[in-house]
Order: sequence, then structure tokens, then C-alpha cells
Amino acid sequence: MLKHGGNLRRAAAQYGIPLEQWLDLSTGINPNGWPVPIIPAASWQRLPEENDGLEEAACAYYQAHDILPMAGSQAAIQTLPLLRPTGTVGMLSPAYAEHEFNWARYGHTVLPLSGEEIDLRLPELDVLLLVNPNNPTGQRWSVEQLLDWHRQLEARGGWLVVDEAFMDCTPQDSLAPYTDRPGLLVLRSLGKFFGLAGARCGFVLAEPLLLDRLCDLLGPWTVSGPAREVARLALLDTAWQTTTRQSLSEQGERLKQLLNCYSLTPDGGTTLFQWRQQPEARAIHQVLAQQGIWTRYFAQPTSLRFGLPATEQQWQELQQALNNLKQREQMNETMARQ
Repeated sequence: MLKHGGNLRRAAAQYGIPLEQWLDLSTGINPNGWPVPIIPAASWQRLPEENDGLEEAACAYYQAHDILPMAGSQAAIQTLPLLRPTGTVGMLSPAYAEHEFNWARYGHTVLPLSGEEIDLRLPELDVLLLVNPNNPTGQRWSVEQLLDWHRQLEARGGWLVVDEAFMDCTPQDSLAPYTDRPGLLVLRSLGKFFGLAGARCGFVLAEPLLLDRLCDLLGPWTVSGPAREVARLALLDTAWQTTTRQSLSEQGERLKQLLNCYSLTPDGGTTLFQWRQQPEARAIHQVLAQQGIWTRYFAQPTSLRFGLPATEQQWQELQQALNNLKQREQMNETMARQ
């Protein structure tokens, strides 16, 4: 399996720092997620049922026509490649690595692309798969641009698949309202914006025929009863959603400015994370880890992703760690000149 952020127990063992003393900035998950209430006992005692209101709440929240709940968007990432004959799949590089891994494992040819290459290479593709906004670079595409690419792909039986895991803060940029069109699939999840990654609840938005095929492949009860209940309530909580969008926008800007102050100006990002390309990224990752700050390190390209602290104390801990990093770099520069 591929490595992901959030592997905090491994970090605690590696660096000898107790688990509870870590500040985990590695995941891009909202650290102040939706407040989960007590779940009714019936949700634990009965098999999950479809007529519990989850699908209706999700369609209203995403402004989608049809929707299929599943155990996180990861379930869709692993099964969608099985619904097409092997072909050529274009993907932005870098992007969320599970997409490339799963399409390749089922025999598809994956064509890594830069954003500038998509128009040129589109005629070669059977599927164009994009993460919008992209993880980890934060690159975005407009609704108009994406619909134009979809039109070209659908004309020859192709797909446009868009992973919108980080779209919740800017719902006006989502393709969800257009997913009644053949060959247009959107993946959404409650893991990032809602901070409910542990619920393992996500959705595929697409035309009914394709959702039926996907449902047959996945089988029954893909989302647990308690997770369905939590997801339904969170999707209906419009007051929390409005407040959280504003709060995350402010925190995202704060993180960007903080990194600016320590010569780590982000090369991209979203409200939930900032991304910095840096030749010394691995060394910075290790120095911060020695102080109990866990970031997401990428080897290709060499870079770091920083998520949001949860509390003011954690913001101060991050600032102190960055200050210690800066002082260490200055000391090394002084020693090198002597």
C-alpha cells in the first residue's frame, strides 16, 4: 500500500516522542471538524438502510442529481478502473497518488501530465482524471474548462473524473450540478472539510446507469449505520458549514503568511493546507519532527505540505518550531562561512 499523511504512531516510535505530544499537520484534514453528537443505539444495532435520508441530504448539499455513498472516496478510487476496458488515463503530476496506483494496477496506461499539456494530449485519452483543487499543489481549473474537456471526451465514449476532496470551501467551483451528463464523475468526501475522516464516508456523483454498475460491484452496506447517521446530520448543518468556510479561509491565509515569514513561501495550497517545493524539504521535515511537528513530505517533487493547527497554542508551537528551524539554518550558514 502507498504511504499517506496521518501515520502519527510510526512517527512517535521513530522519533521517541509520545503520541499525545505531537502536532499533526500532515493530513490536510480540518482539525476542528463537525462536532459529532451521541449516535442513537439503533444505528449500531441494525443493518444500514438506504431510506434514512442520507442520499437526499447529500444531493441537496452537493446540488447533485444522483449520488452513491461509499466507504470514503477511496472505495471509488479502487473500483472505478474496473468499470472500463483498459485504456489511456491522463492525470496531473504530482497529484493524489492513489489514483495513479489503482488505474495502473488494473492494466490501464497512466499518462502523467502537466496542466499545460492537457489540451494537447486530450485526444489520446480515454479518461482524464483530475483532483480539483489539486493535492498537493492546489492547482485549480474552472467549471467552463472542465466541461469543455468533458464534452470532448464524452463525444468518443471517454470519462472525465474529478476528485473534489478539497472543494467544500468553494462549492461554486464544483462540477457536482453537472453530473447527470454521461461520462462525468465527481468524487466527494466528508474527510477533509467536515473533519470526519474516521467515518469513512464519501460519495460518487454520476449518471444513474454508472452508479448502478458501481453499486453492483461494491455490494451492500458499504457505509456503516453510525457513519450514515453522522454524515446525514453534518450535511444538513448549514449554519456550521457557513461559519466553517469563513474560519478555514482565515486560517488558510494565516498559515500562508506564517510560512512567508520563515522563507517558506507556499507554491500552492488550499484553505486546508499549504504546499512548498524545497530542495531541503526532507531535512526540514526531520528537524520539525524532532520538535514534535509532523508534516507531509513528498519525494517527487521534493516538497512539504503543512496542514492547519487546531488551537492557538498549536499555532504558537508551530511558530516556535519554525523559529528554531530558522535559527538552526542561520547557525549552519555562519559555521559554513568560518
